[in-house]
Amino acid sequence: MTITETPAPRSPSKLWRRTKTVLSVVLALAATFLGLLFVTFIIGRVVPIDPVLAVVGERASQAQIEAARTALGLDRPMWEQFYIYVVNVFQGDLGTSLLTRRPVLEDIKNVFPATLELATIATIFGVLTGIPAGVLAATRPGTWIDQIVRIIGLAGYSTPVFWLGLMGLLLFYGTLGWVGGGGRVSNEFVDALEFDILRVTGIVLIDSALAGEWAVFGNAVKHAVLPSAVLGYYSMAYISRMTRSFMLNELSQEYITTARVKGMPEWRVIWVHALKNVMVPLITVIALSYANLLEGSVLTETVFSWPGLGMYITNALFSADMPAVLGGTVVVGLVFVAINMLSDVLYRLVDPRAK
Repeated sequence: MTITETPAPRSPSKLWRRTKTVLSVVLALAATFLGLLFVTFIIGRVVPIDPVLAVVGERASQAQIEAARTALGLDRPMWEQFYIYVVNVFQGDLGTSLLTRRPVLEDIKNVFPATLELATIATIFGVLTGIPAGVLAATRPGTWIDQIVRIIGLAGYSTPVFWLGLMGLLLFYGTLGWVGGGGRVSNEFVDALEFDILRVTGIVLIDSALAGEWAVFGNAVKHAVLPSAVLGYYSMAYISRMTRSFMLNELSQEYITTARVKGMPEWRVIWVHALKNVMVPLITVIALSYANLLEGSVLTETVFSWPGLGMYITNALFSADMPAVLGGTVVVGLVFVAINMLSDVLYRLVDPRAK
């Protein structure tokens, strides 16, 4: 009698595993975004601001108020209002600003490049200074270098950003005259900026360089230095602190001891082997820092009159312009979701074990 062995079940193919991974990521992002839309929808309904009165004014008659309420769809059930809201958002309709009378998405397209410019420069500054500072502090624990890095990081966390910005303006602009004042450029370049230069990316430094307007470029650099440094100081404090913590843990691992015993140069042990493994969790730290700068630069933009997303949302909030506030909130949430997804992709590229 012949015994036939049952073949072992085959493992799923790589394509199927990758498909499941992509689907799980897409579903997680979709659920996160729907949750964000639900929260913003509820906020728009519970705030003590009547959107109908904001549209027609307080002197409107009852008939006009009811007509406006019907036109805005506020007379429908809540679930139907939420459904319409979600459909509109997915179609790119974030509503119309009560302050500018333009679509909110159009307004955000105009102001977001300014915030992107400021946050990007600040993050680059934070990475280029924070990582080396954290590594030096971790390799010399308890020394004066470590103490200075920790004090600088603590000051960056503790100092109010608006106070630091005001003091910077007083010293470097008002007293020394080394940097520009408020805004992205000086008044004599505003018209050229709005009508001739900002046509490609909306970022002054890039568009002025592409247009060959070097006078505008130099003036924009002078205006961007101080607000970028203020935000970059906050970013540097966070990144240096986390880098120090990660490096202290990594330098105590056995493979570091083995490399030193084999006679490997100390600089290679630290800056190649240890830092390579530290970069895996550090990518998430840098991504979150960047996302925080993109949405949390409200005070900095206000102090420096920087026409970005933070200042746009602040002005809308003071004017009771809820469509603009909620639209800006949705965009901020999308930024967080996108940057988290990007950090996850970079994480998998840096660490093959995560694939």
